[in-house]
Amino acid sequence: MAREEEIISIVSENKKIEVNELASLLNVSKVTIRKDLDKLETRGIVHRQHGYAVLNSQDDINYRLAINYDLKRKIAKEAAKLVKDGETVMIESGSTCTLLAEELANYKNDVTIITNSCFIASYIRKAEAIKILLIGGEYQKDSQVNVGPLVKKVISEFHVDKLFVGIDGFDEQRGFTGSDVTRCDTANTMMTSANNTIVLTDSSKFLQGGVVSEFDFDTISKVYTDNRIEKEKKDFLEKQAIQVVTV
Repeated sequence: MAREEEIISIVSENKKIEVNELASLLNVSKVTIRKDLDKLETRGIVHRQHGYAVLNSQDDINYRLAINYDLKRKIAKEAAKLVKDGETVMIESGSTCTLLAEELANYKNDVTIITNSCFIASYIRKAEAIKILLIGGEYQKDSQVNVGPLVKKVISEFHVDKLFVGIDGFDEQRGFTGSDVTRCDTANTMMTSANNTIVLTDSSKFLQGGVVSEFDFDTISKVYTDNRIEKEKKDFLEKQAIQVVTV
C-alpha cells in the first residue's frame, strides 16, 4: 500500500490523529508526513487542525472518498481493466467512481469520460491523456454533481457501451438504493444511454438499506466490490444474472 493510502486508512479509522503520532506509525520524518498531508489536503481528503490530521466533514464527498479508501482503490483498479484505450465511457458520481476515473486518467490513453460529476472533472483535470465531457444541470453542493432536467436533455445525445455507477445501499426486494431522489433519477436517465451499467461499491453498502430505490437488479450487468461481501448476498446477485467481481 502506498504511504498516502496508509495515511488515509489510519486517519479514516481514528477520525483524528496527531501528526507526530502518524509520522511515528509510518516510520517517517515529521517533514515527510507534513508533505504527504499537504498533498492530501490539496485533494480535499484531510485537513490539519492544531497539530492533528482530521478527516473532512461527513457531508463532503472528500470524506466519503477517504472511508475504505484502500478497498475502493482496489475495486477501481480492477474495474479499469474493462476499459480499452480510445474508448468513451460514462461515469456517474461517487467516491469509487472517482477513483476509477483517476485510474483511467493515469493508466489509459485517449479515453473520453462523460460525467455529471463536477468533482470527478476537477479531480482528474490535470490528466493529459483523457478527455472529459461534463454534463450540466442543477448543481448539488455536497456531492458536487449535476442533476435534473438539463442532464436528461443532454444525455439523450450520447450512447456508450459502459456506464459506471455507485450505490448507497442494497435491498433484496427493492434493488440497489440511493439516498437522494434527484440523483437516483439522473443516474437512471444516464443508464438509458448505455449498453451495460456496472456498479462499483465497497461491501459495506450491502449492509445498508438505503432510502430511494435506484436500480432494479435486471438493469445491472456487473458488480465490482471487495471480498468482504457476505456469501449469501453474492449468491443472491449471481442468481439475478449479475456477474460479481471481488478484490
